Amino acid sequence: MKTVELTKATLPLSDYTRKVKKEPMIITEEGRPVAVLVSIPNTDIETVSLSSNPRFIALIERSRRRHKSEGGISSEEMRQRLDKTKHSAHAR
Repeated sequence: MKTVELTKATLPLSDYTRKVKKEPMIITEEGRPVAVLVSIPNTDIETVSLSSNPRFIALIERSRRRHKSEGGISSEEMRQRLDKTKHSAHAR
């Protein structure tokens, strides 16, 4: 993993973007990590935005706790339910 001191990070951002396609780059300030540049192929802006949103993360954690304590349905069961709903809507 590459590191670069913030005061020495003088290249254009586009140059760093090309470099992180190979491996992440840690940006340091006085030797301490302050940021990291990573490649995020096959993603979109919404995914990145939600993955760092504290309110969304809290919502997911609450859902996981509730599922663990109360149970839930499997992904397969949900697919079956949605499939039934889809077929009944087409029958109308």
